[in-house]
Amino acid sequence: MSMLNRLIRHIKGSNTYTLDKDLKKIDLFIILKQRLSQFIRGFFKKIFLNKSKGVMFVGSNVKIHHANKFVSGKGLIVEDNVYINALSKQGVFVGNNVTIQRGCTIVCTGVIRDLGEGVTIGNNVGLNIGCYIAGQGGVVIGNSVIIGPNVKIFSENHIFSDINCLIKDQGETRKKVQIGDNCWLGAGVTVLAGVNIGQGCVVAAGAVVTKSFGDNLILGGVPAKIINNRK
Repeated sequence: MSMLNRLIRHIKGSNTYTLDKDLKKIDLFIILKQRLSQFIRGFFKKIFLNKSKGVMFVGSNVKIHHANKFVSGKGLIVEDNVYINALSKQGVFVGNNVTIQRGCTIVCTGVIRDLGEGVTIGNNVGLNIGCYIAGQGGVVIGNSVIIGPNVKIFSENHIFSDINCLIKDQGETRKKVQIGDNCWLGAGVTVLAGVNIGQGCVVAAGAVVTKSFGDNLILGGVPAKIINNRK
C-alpha cells in the first residue's frame, strides 16, 4: 500500500494523497486493472495531441477531434464516453491533475464559418459526470475548481431580435466565461455567456448564473443571487 501511495503521489504531484485504509485488495486490483487499460490507451492517444506532459489515462470510447489543438498537463484522466472537439482559435488547454469524468462534452466551435475561441482548464480541476462546456466565446476555468455532475457552461447566444427573420439566420453573440480558483459548482448548475464567477465561490445545485459575481460568495437560485458570504 505504501509503495502504491508513493506512485500515486508522484503521478499527481501531491505529497499528501493517501489511499483509504479500508480499501480492499480486490478493489485495488480492479482499480489498477482499469488504470492500466487507460494508461495504454492514453499512451497511444498522446501521439496525436499537440502537447502532453507526463502520463495520461484514457477510458473507452473517448473521442478527441482536432487533437492537434489539444494540450494537456501531467496526470490527465479522461473517463469513458468523453467527447472533445478542440477545433478553435486557441484550442483546448488542460492543466495538471485534471479529471474529466464519464460522458462529458467539450465543444469549441459550432459552425466552421466562424471558429470559436477555445477552453482553458487550470490545475487540479475535476469535471464530474455529464458536464457540457461550450467554448465558442471562450471559457476559462481556474485552479482547484470542483465542477459537479451535469454542469453546463455556455459562452454563446443566438440573436433573435428580428421577428421577420429565422433565428438560425441572425447569427450569434459570444462572450467569455471565467470561473475563478477554488470554486465549487454544484450538480446541474448552468453558467451563461459573459459570466465571471470570482474565486472561492460556491454555487448551489440547479442554479442558473446569468450575471457576474465577486469572490467568496455562496450563490443559488434561478436566476442566481447571493445567498451568503463565505467570509
